[in-house]
Amino acid sequence: MNAYLNIDNVDMTFHTQSGTFHALRNINLKIAKGEFVSLIGHSGCGKSTVLNIVAGLLNATRGGVLLENREVNRPGPDRAVVFQNHSLLPWLSVYDNVRIAVDKVFGKTTSSAERDEMTRLNLKRVHMDHAIHKRPGEISGGMKQRVGIARALAMQPKVLLMDEPFGALDALTRAHLQETVMELQVELGNTVIMITHDVDEAVLLSDGIVMMTNGPAVTIGEVLKVDLPR
Repeated sequence: MNAYLNIDNVDMTFHTQSGTFHALRNINLKIAKGEFVSLIGHSGCGKSTVLNIVAGLLNATRGGVLLENREVNRPGPDRAVVFQNHSLLPWLSVYDNVRIAVDKVFGKTTSSAERDEMTRLNLKRVHMDHAIHKRPGEISGGMKQRVGIARALAMQPKVLLMDEPFGALDALTRAHLQETVMELQVELGNTVIMITHDVDEAVLLSDGIVMMTNGPAVTIGEVLKVDLPR
């Protein structure tokens, strides 16, 4: 497989008061462009650590990550993260929460009118264009998460990283957002890594499911390909 994103022989060690903790060992994963991959495993098995290394928020103790054959060693706009907590700025409107990311990434290369169009387009993609003037405190949890996804997409990342993005939502809201993510995947063909505890969710959304072993010294147990029409 032509690896667009290559997680190459990654180990991660943390030094604690009680000694050295080996969180990850020999993590190897190749992901093709446009592939949607879910990481599943028990709580504390290192899924978020893998995601943080790909995001550039952590540097691996050994090995590393290559994106289009370029080493990842710091955060960058080519990798956008959607957390379980929406992480919106409460004093800004829905529009401005997305616009601030657009301005940061494209402020030097596009006009204000173009950035306005990009902001509105991505809010429309997640069905939040009707609430652009509201603040986070005035909208529901599901709506906040939609804005977080719009903000990530507006950066036009090469890789979208999602850390249990629906975990704090009720079942109905979760189902609606899953449907939105499927629609976006058909439209945009993003390369996605998603963490989830929900096997049904992984099967519904993913092209591949990566099963993590129990820790310590977590590694990849099995990679399952999901060949279902979507």
